[in-house]
Amino acid sequence: MNEIYARDMLVGFCKMLYDRQLTVSAGGNMSMMIGDSEILITPSGRNKGLLEPEDLVLIGTDGNVLSGGKPSIETGMHLALYNLNYETKAIVHCHPLYCTSIATKNKNLKTDLTPEGVLLLGKVPMIPYHTPGSKELVDAVAANHESNAMLMARHGAITQGRTIEEAYNRMEELEFQAKLQIVTGRAKSLPWEEVEKLTRM
Repeated sequence: MNEIYARDMLVGFCKMLYDRQLTVSAGGNMSMMIGDSEILITPSGRNKGLLEPEDLVLIGTDGNVLSGGKPSIETGMHLALYNLNYETKAIVHCHPLYCTSIATKNKNLKTDLTPEGVLLLGKVPMIPYHTPGSKELVDAVAANHESNAMLMARHGAITQGRTIEEAYNRMEELEFQAKLQIVTGRAKSLPWEEVEKLTRM
């Protein structure tokens, strides 16, 4: 993918995440692959709603910084997922209110209340709390690299996809499912037969 186009695209999705209150202020980080060995990632400590294309940092899949700027402290988490999942081309990590509420309570997120939750997300693991940016957090996320989406205890959420749109859609769906779970209380899941059918789809 052309780097100039990729910068514009990633910044556009960062603004969408901010405008839809899926992330706030400097929280979270987003990235996408361009080519086989380069990644664009959001810079450390910057408001995601105010980013410009030139603010994004170019890094290699080996972690070397290839442009100006300081990459997110969560870069290791992104690199681990890219290096473990060949199909992953984009990652979204942010702190949506309802997802983070469930993660703060260390509750399991139910994705089988609606068909869309099953289809887009599958099972969502809860990653135990580790300090943001730490090797322990990177290792814990890497251990669940096959999951489309994850919650991180007292931290937030992370999704991955074959495109930035798919990663974004999963984050939006993840927050919807978290809100639905909180709003509906003890609503029953879909019958397991239906969940199995949807999973096979």
